[in-house]
Amino acid sequence: MRALLSVSDLTGLPAFAAGLRELGWELYATDGTRRALKSEGVEALPVSDLTGSESLLEGRVKTLHPQIHAALLARRDNPSHMNELRAGSIVPIDLVAVNLYRFADAVRAGLRGPELIDQIDIGGVTLLRAAAKNHDGVVVVSRPDRYQTVLEELRASGDVSHDLRSRLGAEAFAHTAAYDAQIASQLNAELGTLFPDELTIALGKVRDLRYGENPHQSAAFYAIRAEDGMMTSLVQLHGRQTSFNNMLDLDTAWQIANDFPQPTVAIVKYTNPCGIA
Repeated sequence: MRALLSVSDLTGLPAFAAGLRELGWELYATDGTRRALKSEGVEALPVSDLTGSESLLEGRVKTLHPQIHAALLARRDNPSHMNELRAGSIVPIDLVAVNLYRFADAVRAGLRGPELIDQIDIGGVTLLRAAAKNHDGVVVVSRPDRYQTVLEELRASGDVSHDLRSRLGAEAFAHTAAYDAQIASQLNAELGTLFPDELTIALGKVRDLRYGENPHQSAAFYAIRAEDGMMTSLVQLHGRQTSFNNMLDLDTAWQIANDFPQPTVAIVKYTNPCGIA
């Protein structure tokens, strides 16, 4: 079994890679990821061993190669696909763990122009989409908090269930869609385009809510990715899990308190201010 690893966020990766190695997996990694793994005592082979060529254009082209994408996209249940792989001496890749260049962090750091453009990930997005399209045959992991779940299933049965493969595939497509939305939003902002013909808003879930506007409804609280504020960073110290109405009241109380320069307490019920001090 083969795994391809290429990450910007190294959280949990050394332990995940070590777990795969213990299970007998063959690991391949892009240069930066391979160096990071080696520093943690985990060996991985270079991607160039798969492609037969070194990276090009100062690293812009590393994994964009038929030897990799055929290994990801071939249907394992399609004899014609598998025959083509064998004819090309291509071994299937069974797992991809990828997360993308931190474009939003680069924007917050003030990068613009060519420096910011260089933070747009192409190869990683392509790997995720290819693996997610063929998730029946390829396990695609785009979030570090999924590493342990994948390892547990592999240790228990030697494989990853169809349900988890499907969930991971959906997460990968959601991840790349949100990533592209961030890029389009920034480029439109730099151009001064207020109302583009197509507008996609990338939201990240902050927390599940106890219920929606009414008790029989489900709800969750989402925020625009890369935006910080009280509502996204607050820490609940006491009480039950918040509901949709609680979040509305919190926002109202926060807006009231911000009208005053001194420390302020606001009490709100069903968006109606009931007391202030």
